[in-house]
Amino acid sequence: MQPLNSSTMIGATVAPGVIRPSYDRETLQASVVHLGLGAFQRAHQAMVFDRLLHAGDRRWAVLGVAMRSTTLADDLQAQDGLYAVQVASADGLAWHIPGSLVETCVAAREPSVVIAAIAAPATRWITLTVTEKGYGAPLAELLIEGLAARFEAGLGGLTIASCDNLSDNGRRLQRLCVDTAAQKNQALADWIASRCAFPNSMVDRIVPASTRDQRDAAAQALGLVDACALATEGFWEWVIEDRLSDPSDAQALRSAGVNVVDDVTVFEEAKLRMLNGSHTAIAVLGAVQGWATVAEGLQQPAVRSFIERLMTDIVMPHLQRPGLPEYRDALLARFANPALHHKVHQIATDSSLKIPLRWLPTLRDALRQGQELEPLAFAAAVWMRYLTAVDERGQAYAVSDPQAALLQSIVQSHAGDVPATVRALLALESIWGRDVGQDTPFRQCVTDWLTRIESSGSQAALATLLSAPHLPR
Repeated sequence: MQPLNSSTMIGATVAPGVIRPSYDRETLQASVVHLGLGAFQRAHQAMVFDRLLHAGDRRWAVLGVAMRSTTLADDLQAQDGLYAVQVASADGLAWHIPGSLVETCVAAREPSVVIAAIAAPATRWITLTVTEKGYGAPLAELLIEGLAARFEAGLGGLTIASCDNLSDNGRRLQRLCVDTAAQKNQALADWIASRCAFPNSMVDRIVPASTRDQRDAAAQALGLVDACALATEGFWEWVIEDRLSDPSDAQALRSAGVNVVDDVTVFEEAKLRMLNGSHTAIAVLGAVQGWATVAEGLQQPAVRSFIERLMTDIVMPHLQRPGLPEYRDALLARFANPALHHKVHQIATDSSLKIPLRWLPTLRDALRQGQELEPLAFAAAVWMRYLTAVDERGQAYAVSDPQAALLQSIVQSHAGDVPATVRALLALESIWGRDVGQDTPFRQCVTDWLTRIESSGSQAALATLLSAPHLPR
């Protein structure tokens, strides 16, 4: 069987209904530089840009930049940037081959290529999915070198859009770039601040990591070997602030289904707290109980009830997104989608970075207003149990977290002493903040739940939680 690439795709006997590029990819020039090449971008933004290319707007071809890993970038380069995406929706399965990714490279291996691409006259956008932990000095230096070359060449500014799960992500990225540039050249910093647009944005689509099963399914559907095949859900959402270097891009994006708005905040908060916050709760509970995937957990009525109660009673009272009940129901349906093999350990990765963004704002609101917080206190206790790195079936697993060594040393040093464990973990202000971490009633609540989990297991503790009345704190 031949590998997927531009020439074999043309001659291959592809299953009916597979959506393939109808435009001439050979003459496309990359005008979007994407930093953080991975599964999510390829199943989300790349497919949005593919829609625009299908509509005849040739300004959306992408250079995909992997930050460090070479394997994916090289595999995609060998396939001319082509890959298959299986989309699972209520209507069944459909296959797409997006064509918007026309080049790839690796920032750590070939930074000069990235810098030259940012400075290229054809470049109009930079997009980023570098994860929450990626917003540091290496990213800033890479961006500033490229923007400096662009500034020195007398070229116009760019739209630079963060698409990571960070509140106020556009402004954060702008501050990072402007502050870094100011240390080198104030004129450059002023140019970035005045000529480059940093819109806040919110993106949403569940994209599990690629698996052998997906690659095998792609081979059957395409009649070609695809080393980069993906699966995703039918649902997708991209909400972006109408703050763009080229104002005409707003209408172009709207034509492809993107929601261009004056204020992203209400959508961003709902996604972070409801989808991402629930995902983290599901992930640590699943890791502790020994599930493989999110959908496996949502098949259990108790788990579904827990997540529904978490969203309805704890999170939603503090949000303003329109249509919250419908959004909640859509999330529950998405979590339960059996076609998405979204692994709990993948979602639990970097939990010490995610909790401050996904749980902490809701906890602060609930504590300030004296509202119920039991489901989040339970989730916090499950997270502490997760840090033991052994599930309730006795199977060991790795805790993938930048603070893993510290977190696990705390758990081990206080083994058998639940109050001390809770006290030490909640004292980590980088995760819980001083206000929440030192709140005595919350600490006692978490202690009570971890005691139940340690003594009778998380399933029995969850049953106790669900049987309790929904009372204010």
